Amino acid sequence: MNPRFIMIGGFLGAGKTTTISRLARHYISQGLKVGIITNDQTTDLVDTHSLRSQGFDVGEVAGACFCCNFNELTSTVDQISSDALPDIFLAEPVGSCTDLVATVIRPLVLVYQRPLDVAPYGVILKPSHGAKILRRETRGGFSPKAEYIFRKQLEEADFIILNRIDELPEKEANEIVGLLEADFPGRTIIRTSARTGAGFESLCEFLEQRGLFGQRVMDLDYDVYAEGEAELGWLNSQATVTASAAFDLDLFLLDLIRRLYQRLAASGSETAHLKTIGLVDSSYAVANLVSSFTEPELSLPSNCRVCSAHVVVNARVAADPVLLEAFVREELAAACCKVNATHVINTLQSFRPGRPVPTHRLTTETV
Repeated sequence: MNPRFIMIGGFLGAGKTTTISRLARHYISQGLKVGIITNDQTTDLVDTHSLRSQGFDVGEVAGACFCCNFNELTSTVDQISSDALPDIFLAEPVGSCTDLVATVIRPLVLVYQRPLDVAPYGVILKPSHGAKILRRETRGGFSPKAEYIFRKQLEEADFIILNRIDELPEKEANEIVGLLEADFPGRTIIRTSARTGAGFESLCEFLEQRGLFGQRVMDLDYDVYAEGEAELGWLNSQATVTASAAFDLDLFLLDLIRRLYQRLAASGSETAHLKTIGLVDSSYAVANLVSSFTEPELSLPSNCRVCSAHVVVNARVAADPVLLEAFVREELAAACCKVNATHVINTLQSFRPGRPVPTHRLTTETV
């Protein structure tokens, strides 16, 4: 039987990594071998560190999105398969990417020589931004060009995953479903909470379906797409934090995210996603912020005190990358000062994503 290829899309901060982690544990519990492929515009991805820390077999496609680095995607599939072919591949694309049916799913079927059984393509909706955009609020959180990407992601989906239902009042969840059904007719909508597992059984059942999926090839204005991506400042960094006395790793990460949240809010910069992970020995913690109008949260606690930690910060913000870098440097230093720690920044990259140039773009059934 050919390996099953499951790609879960969605905007930045939608909950893709948490969903993929839960899916991986589900399939492993069934005795299946799982390989995970993460994706980012550069290296030092919190998601990769987090998933590897959970014991999963993870390959990372860094330096460009799946569509623009298709050959690296297939090489990563081959690398993960070098010891034993996985039964399931779980792939997480960059959260600002769209047009993945034409540039990833169809090329995997029609160009890649290794047969894969491609599952229905699901896109996760992040309620904090999604509700505002679907309601067509004047201030939806991002510019019309970034909102264009958000809507195009939903347009090409085989089905839509409404995440974080544990945090949504039923009335608001029903409203969002109604808006999705009006704007994107014909899509199955599954309500889930990646964190609690609510609705997870329905998600797994839908992913088991076979049929004509990955067929929604779209008209896409690549100029608007490129401009929407370029509005986001992108930052990935790694640092080593050291103190003479043990400090609470969870509180340190949460304090760092809160400081960044306050600085970005004061500057009027809209946050798509902030995420940080602290790693020490076999323990790790993750804190994140999924929008400017939600609170920072500790999504994965470590419940440990440490004297040294490896800290990774990822930021996706509608701000000048130079400003974003300054904020991260200053607030990391302030968070360290609070716990009487010193830090060394090992790597730091800040930039705006370049224009997407897909390796393949297949809009018909033939190569």
